[in-house]
Amino acid sequence: MNLLVTGSSGQLGSTLLKQLNSSDYQVKLTSRKKPEGIEHVEWVYSDLLTGEGIEEAIKDVDVIIHAATSPIKNSKIVEVSGFKEFLGKIQHIKHFIYPSIVGIDEIPFKYYQQKYEAENLLKNSSIPHTIVRATQFHHFVENIFISKPLFKRYIVPGNVKFQSVDVSEFANHLIGLVEKEPQGRADDFAGPDIITLREMAELKININNEPNKVLSISLPGKLYKSFSDGKNTNPIRKMGNITFEEYLLNKMV
Repeated sequence: MNLLVTGSSGQLGSTLLKQLNSSDYQVKLTSRKKPEGIEHVEWVYSDLLTGEGIEEAIKDVDVIIHAATSPIKNSKIVEVSGFKEFLGKIQHIKHFIYPSIVGIDEIPFKYYQQKYEAENLLKNSSIPHTIVRATQFHHFVENIFISKPLFKRYIVPGNVKFQSVDVSEFANHLIGLVEKEPQGRADDFAGPDIITLREMAELKININNEPNKVLSISLPGKLYKSFSDGKNTNPIRKMGNITFEEYLLNKMV
């Protein structure tokens, strides 16, 4: 089985690589930046912005796990127009696995709307595929919302709910799909607990014995309301086992 992982230098891509190192698959990696420590794995430069390197990357590949994404810079091209061009070049693929995000069809956030548009492009293609949505990763929530206190305060939209999941568990789930039949839209993969951002910040303070406190604020608008209402969660798909608390504790080891 020849397997290609796109976005191999990203958080999900690098986690996939670690888990695939011991597999029997013939693994190829592609990204704009070469990952470290891949002396025994083929890596091909490619760029969804320009299309450069795509043909070489997809050559002789059976299955693709598409971990490439760009939530901040050039997201419209990478997620939609560049993705559409990419799909046009992989008609030979037997199984295209597309990691997505829980709630993107209900949350009015531009990047999420672009991911939803990409899902629809894939659904309307002739490529055998599996779309699997995950909740936000533990490290994403921590790094974006509670990475640095300000004046000894974590200032957070405290009513926002997350059901964060460990990236390694989701990567393992994706690898488990490789030899299964394409499922179209598969069941979501969500974390074990639904807790507020305020509770997550308090966990971090307690575990790290920090002197900081939490300042919870409310924000106007539909985006804040969608997260407060838990549109980014799926309480019936608690598939992950590693809680946010365990994630923080594991960082200390």
